[in-house]
Amino acid sequence: MNGTLALVGSGEYLPPIESLDKFLLSKVDGDPRVVCLPTAAGPDGAEVVARWSRMGVEHFTKLGAQVESVEVIDRATAEDEWLAAKIRAANFVYLSGGKPDYLHKTLQATKAFAAITGVLEAGGVVAGCSAGAMIWGETIPSFPTMWPFRPAFNRLPGVIIMPHYDEIGGQFAGLIRMMAGKLTLLGIEGNTALVQHDGAFTVAGSGGATVWNAKQKRRYVEGEEVRWR
Repeated sequence: MNGTLALVGSGEYLPPIESLDKFLLSKVDGDPRVVCLPTAAGPDGAEVVARWSRMGVEHFTKLGAQVESVEVIDRATAEDEWLAAKIRAANFVYLSGGKPDYLHKTLQATKAFAAITGVLEAGGVVAGCSAGAMIWGETIPSFPTMWPFRPAFNRLPGVIIMPHYDEIGGQFAGLIRMMAGKLTLLGIEGNTALVQHDGAFTVAGSGGATVWNAKQKRRYVEGEEVRWR
């Protein structure tokens, strides 16, 4: 992977995350061309999708980037060539929050997902917040029951990604870790990203990222390289 993958815990498009997104925008070559995908909010209806779209455009416009919302919200729009072309023309893709299992099923093996991974392969940035972060692990918990875990895109093999880590509480995190078995739990706090670039993972933002598996439970903070393998 030639680009930058950012897994964000929570807080997309809100003022406290501006410094983190400025950092991510600095990772693109040339002028940033951002597309915001509200895909994970598809089941929540047109009003919610429109709100996420508006927030994304307003946020990145404020940060000085060229930006538009690309409303891939179901399998039909994920296969729409015109929308896929808009993604391919970008160098920064942002996947906002919602339902992770729906996001995975909607994007899997589609033109839209091929375009998203193409941005990464071309050296661009793909950032996913909350549900948009969870899809990159090996599995996703089922909601609201958590079990059984469902397949994800497996860009981080052996990993289950848990956003909102500073909000969910230790008892709930422990339950997820127990169900994860041999998997590594990566807990990412709000206004914080675990950033993969040049083959390494580092923490960016105001919070931390926790690695929890059979060998370690350790919290990393901004600038620290994160290791779990």
